[in-house]
Amino acid sequence: MAFDEMRLDDGGVRAPYLEVANWLEGVTSAQLERRRAEAELFYRRGGITFAVYGDAQGEERIIPYDIIPRILSATEWARLKAGLEQRIKALNLYLADIYGPREILKAGIIPPDLVWRNPAYRPEMAGLAAPHGIYIHIAGIDIVRVDGDDFYVLEDNARTPSGVSYMLGGREISIRLMPELYAAHRVAPVENYPNELLATLQSAAPRNATRDPTAVLLTPGQFNSAYYEHSFLADKMGIELVEGSDLFVRDSIVFMRTTEGPKRVDIIYRRVDDAYIDPLVFDPNSMLGVPGLFASYAAGNVTLANAVGTGAVDDKVVYSYVPDMVRFYLGEEPLLKNVPTWRCRDPEHLSYVLDHLAELVVKEVHGSGGYGMLVGPHATGADIALFRERLKADPANYVAQPTLSLSTCPAFVDNGIAPRHVDLRPFILTGADGIRIVPGGLTRVALREGSLVVNSSQGGGTKDTWVVEE
Repeated sequence: MAFDEMRLDDGGVRAPYLEVANWLEGVTSAQLERRRAEAELFYRRGGITFAVYGDAQGEERIIPYDIIPRILSATEWARLKAGLEQRIKALNLYLADIYGPREILKAGIIPPDLVWRNPAYRPEMAGLAAPHGIYIHIAGIDIVRVDGDDFYVLEDNARTPSGVSYMLGGREISIRLMPELYAAHRVAPVENYPNELLATLQSAAPRNATRDPTAVLLTPGQFNSAYYEHSFLADKMGIELVEGSDLFVRDSIVFMRTTEGPKRVDIIYRRVDDAYIDPLVFDPNSMLGVPGLFASYAAGNVTLANAVGTGAVDDKVVYSYVPDMVRFYLGEEPLLKNVPTWRCRDPEHLSYVLDHLAELVVKEVHGSGGYGMLVGPHATGADIALFRERLKADPANYVAQPTLSLSTCPAFVDNGIAPRHVDLRPFILTGADGIRIVPGGLTRVALREGSLVVNSSQGGGTKDTWVVEE
């Protein structure tokens, strides 16, 4: 049975949710429906949409927003925050190591082929020190809860984690549509995230940058599924939103074209994948990047956030070694647990997984968005048979995990208020002056009854996350 974040086993209410429970008793379904419609209108008017790649209509969609907030106590958040800080330190040290001295490989802790054969590993980065030793400036680490005490890391997202605009939009909706409930709590703010992000980026400027370093946000353009978020964040930070054609490199320095002439760029918050950032080094057919950009980076004249090659830690097999990284680099025990993981590349692990497919979640090593996975307890016999053949054909491409009973929070759905499974994506910012984490993050909710898949492309929605003082 899933842990209910609001209700105790005896039907009572957990302390952080007392005000929410009282509020729900005094509000009608019609009032909740009206507020949900107003939230959708807010998203539509603001253009807060996303696209699903491969969708036949190619239409822009709105992520469903559940207006009942998810509550975490300040004590719970403090425990989570400490674990997130520890984890991001270890991940940054791991990237510096595999692109540098490779001590963790020499120590035999991680199999070398997990580095060399990882498609997200970029050999061009070998021997290049990232400015200030920071590779992952912006991370989104997905967290799930299984009981009153235990939080597990489900996934590390170190390339271009998205969702911040939904976190900030959700908070604005809470304040506008539920002012009485919001005022009844002391909610830790998230509204300062854009300022924290800009401070992080500027702190990571190259050492030879100007005193007031210039940052830009590099987008693939308006047809990208997360373009709204790109324009939203650039606007909130007060920096230019640019495409590759707006930038050029001269004498290994990046410049931006402006009406007043070329202006030097010191930091690029890039939302363009590694393969497309520089056609002279990576994909020669790319029209999204900037010729010479990587040479400028290698010369130490520009900071790329995140650094090229950070996707090497997004690998779901590498994920299973993160607790070992924490011990190796920091000499500490992990504060956040990993989900137990079977690496199907290991014959013994594969044998176990094949014998227990109906009980496990099976994922592609480089999969994302809830695609390419099997949720055994909810799968048909045909699905299980199909995955059995896939595993036998390419075992190294898969990992398996137990089906965690994700915690639930109350959600307003078609048949009223009901518990739905949730996860949490906090956003961790790492600059030369330290780590910043706004309290909470983006709660994603599986709105389909019984579903454990929270991804928006698979029917999931979002909630505002309130970290409240007890």
